[in-house]
Amino acid sequence: MKILMVLTSHDQLGNTGKKTGFWLEEFAAPYYVFRDAGAEVTLASPKGGQPPVDPKSDTPEGQTEATRRFKKDPAAQAQLADTIKLGTIKAREYDAIFYPGGHGPLWDLAENVDSIALVETFASLGKPVGAVCHAPGVLRHTRSRGAPLVKDKRVTGFANSEEEAVGLTKVVPFLVEDELKRRGGLYEKAADWQSFVITDGKLVTGQNPASSDAAAKAVLKLLV
Repeated sequence: MKILMVLTSHDQLGNTGKKTGFWLEEFAAPYYVFRDAGAEVTLASPKGGQPPVDPKSDTPEGQTEATRRFKKDPAAQAQLADTIKLGTIKAREYDAIFYPGGHGPLWDLAENVDSIALVETFASLGKPVGAVCHAPGVLRHTRSRGAPLVKDKRVTGFANSEEEAVGLTKVVPFLVEDELKRRGGLYEKAADWQSFVITDGKLVTGQNPASSDAAAKAVLKLLV
């Protein structure tokens, strides 16, 4: 079982002068869910090498069991520091693809031609596609059979109310909830910050950081 995890290479939070990247919990929790299930995990990013961690996700209060495990795992840290360039990845070599969130993907992965092509290929081959929190935004330009990939599919992702709560509604290039709806997705949400995951066919989406573990487990269910 081979699972590809795709991380952002973008580290600028719009024009705020602040840093962003991927959300540590949204990487660490799925990474260990997959590894503990015996999967071979490959990490990729648009630029390759070390992807940027959103500093807000790496504060003492932001730590979880999975992030603490990662901090004590030199092999995992070394793997993260040496991600493969996304443009070299071949979808047929993997059984599923998973995107951790954080705000970074809204700027690079959502517009990245290699990422778009990968998702479309995984979907056309009937392989699971998973994304959590902001990462469902990477689906915005993906298509299937001439229509948006998310059209008429039940989906979730970072809610407008959650974006408003973190004060970034006017900073992000688009709102995940609005974009999924605009592309014809049947958007659903739970209460802010509560774990909520939807599986529709081979598409798995999670609402927020708390959904990371459950989203990864939902992808695994599609592989067994």
